[in-house]
Amino acid sequence: MTSTNKAITDRTFEFAIRIVKLCKVLDESPGVVQTLSKQLIKSGTSIGANVEESQSAQSTADFINNLEIAL
Repeated sequence: MTSTNKAITDRTFEFAIRIVKLCKVLDESPGVVQTLSKQLIKSGTSIGANVEESQSAQSTADFINNLEIAL
């Protein structure tokens, strides 16, 4: 696949990696930035988790629900 035509699972995984790297840098700063970093890592990585979960959905409705959560 070309870089513009990657699977959603690959793109969300790469996004999560970028979020983790960003949060490592943010955690070096004191104060509110650390608090924001913790929330960012939770929300940034949950996108990929929901997309992965949708891949093994039990029904079409379950599939759509997981992707809507990721959205």
